[in-house]
Amino acid sequence: LQVFLVEKAGRRSLFLAGLMGMLISAVAMTVGLVLLSKFAWMSYVSMVAIFLFVIFFEVGPGPIPWFIVAELFSQGPRPAAIAIAGFCNWACNFIVGMCFQYIADLCGPYVFAIFAALLLVFFLFAYFKVPETKGKSFEEIAAVFRRRRLPAKPMTELEALRRSEEA
Repeated sequence: LQVFLVEKAGRRSLFLAGLMGMLISAVAMTVGLVLLSKFAWMSYVSMVAIFLFVIFFEVGPGPIPWFIVAELFSQGPRPAAIAIAGFCNWACNFIVGMCFQYIADLCGPYVFAIFAALLLVFFLFAYFKVPETKGKSFEEIAAVFRRRRLPAKPMTELEALRRSEEA
């Protein structure tokens, strides 16, 4: 199902939607846990938020990074990039799995606020830095990154003319 959804909606938009959905779910979990002692029905809010968190993860941040990493790199460095991405993914999963209980004991009902803050940072980074890769070749994606890069020093008029002639 995800493969068809990715081809229809686009990688970047699904990734951003997943991150934003996870962010909202993390905030809802935090609110549910904070207000649980005052309202018994907040346990249902927390449960729904957990289910939505997992659903949004499976829509965006779960599968999409694997598509994007494979499309951002040319054939030569692609295996190394996928290996590094896989290592980072599993290392972060391990760290969260090993540290969550300690963080939860330290932060109490505000434990998911940390995740919400990180998700906001990830969303902003993806929004401003990650291009849409749907239907684009590696060369087109690389050109997007080249256009975003600012020159190290101000160009003279002659250099600007040369660059416009090359393009």
